[in-house]
Amino acid sequence: MTTTPAVPRGLAGVVVTDTALGDVRGREGFYHYRQYSAIELARTRGFEDVWYLMVHGELPDRAAAADFAARTAALRTLPAEVRDALPAIARAGAVSGPLAGLRTALSLLGASAGFRPVYDIGTERRRQDALTVCAAVPTILTALHRLGQGLQPVEPREDLPHAANYLYMLTGAEPEPEHARAVEQYLVSTVDHGFNASTFTARVVASTGADLAACLVAAVGALSGPLHGGAPSRALDTLDAIGTPDRIDGWIREQVLSGRRIMGFGHPVYRTEDPRSRMLKSLAQGFGGPLVDFAVEVERQVESILAELKPGRELHTNVEFYAGVVMELCGLPRAMFTPTFCAARVIGWSANILEQAEDSKIIRPAARYVGAPPPQPVPAP
Repeated sequence: MTTTPAVPRGLAGVVVTDTALGDVRGREGFYHYRQYSAIELARTRGFEDVWYLMVHGELPDRAAAADFAARTAALRTLPAEVRDALPAIARAGAVSGPLAGLRTALSLLGASAGFRPVYDIGTERRRQDALTVCAAVPTILTALHRLGQGLQPVEPREDLPHAANYLYMLTGAEPEPEHARAVEQYLVSTVDHGFNASTFTARVVASTGADLAACLVAAVGALSGPLHGGAPSRALDTLDAIGTPDRIDGWIREQVLSGRRIMGFGHPVYRTEDPRSRMLKSLAQGFGGPLVDFAVEVERQVESILAELKPGRELHTNVEFYAGVVMELCGLPRAMFTPTFCAARVIGWSANILEQAEDSKIIRPAARYVGAPPPQPVPAP
């Protein structure tokens, strides 16, 4: 008789494979891409450099960086088949928004670009497919948002860096340099983050040998769940619900004592301060203003009240809390907070797909059956 090993619910902490892409060290409050601190990369390098690192395993020199930036910028324009279908996709997803529309658009992009199963193609073709999709995702997301608002999409510009072009396509205006840089740092900081639900989903589908677009559609589907994505705007909704500084204490105590979650606080991996939150808080404070001051005071009082009511339980701000503040200050609409996260995370998903594609072993776990003992007699009709 074969016994099934006991594992934690949700596979929490279970090591399922080896990776050279990075790791999250929750007890230390540290995570990295390849061999570099992700936060140091966000502070010192541009988005394209980190994208190159995730694909090629090393940071580019100046010549390689310029070539990669030009190659990926040239891929931003959508094929005619995809561009022409976006108005219908936007109309169909008027309620669900750009993230839901992205799933449909990615399927169409993969078909129109002739993507083949990763099992059937070599490393270089897989990389090219990954670059094609990652360059197109910001164009798709911003076009779907604008179409949903009754506006025409803005065509991408090859002369702008990735983050600046994203804001340009979203708003129709060239962004202020400080806004573009702040969004770029946010994008870099969210490229990858261990084997979260969407990343693992992408790798499961990649292990079947499916094409790259299919893997990414699955990842976007996982991200769309409220337990995984969507928290940046919800964290700002918390600030709106509190309203004024004099309401913080009473509002937070009511939430904690009633057992409701405070959006923007806590993380399943970090047992100390989220390093992404620390960096984004610094960015927000660089802008300053009433929203930032209010967010900082809410953070202070939440941590104080939690220490009083739930002693010994470490709960700090996660990436979503100050991400929402920074994106609000940079002019992004709240409906685009999670899609913006997706525009960064697609790089990490793709890198994981490329890595998984090198392993021909399909991911096929087992389940423990707990139903009625079989075989039972089949009742007569």
